[in-house]
Amino acid sequence: MVCQGGILAAKEMRINGKIREREIRLIDQNGNQAGIIATIEAIDMARDLGLDLVEVSPHARPPVCKLLNYGKYKYELEKKSREQKKNSSQVRLKEVRMQPKIEQHDMNFKARHVQEFLEQGNKVKVTVRFRGREFAHTELGKAKLDKILEHLGGDSYKVDNPPKMEGRFMSMLLSPKSKA
Repeated sequence: MVCQGGILAAKEMRINGKIREREIRLIDQNGNQAGIIATIEAIDMARDLGLDLVEVSPHARPPVCKLLNYGKYKYELEKKSREQKKNSSQVRLKEVRMQPKIEQHDMNFKARHVQEFLEQGNKVKVTVRFRGREFAHTELGKAKLDKILEHLGGDSYKVDNPPKMEGRFMSMLLSPKSKA
């Protein structure tokens, strides 16, 4: 069962006749505890008020149920989850690849791309790929990564992983500085 904020997701909640427990802890429509009562009584009470009996905490003993309008409750839960999604920012990982023998103009072009990705709030993995005899001169790749950092300036990013070798690749991970 998926739980969101201590309350079951709307799809997994049991309502009215689907509640199989004999006794429940009832919370009335005003939010006051009505105590522990038989499930059948609570369902009748809900029907009389034109509301639904919704099991909000099935793992408690006895389970906690509320008298409420289920459609409205479901709508409120969906509205909250949409709001949370809207407020959360998704950080994507972008990758910029190059070779150690990259020309200056091309490197400036790649550095501008890295800068744009950081400004958009994305993390950036800058990778230098070594082929053949280039593998003997990894210091050239380190120099290229240092030039990228030099081009960016020191105020717009933070180095999460400094340059290191991973097989035939040397890479570093940059993330944007938080806007506090």
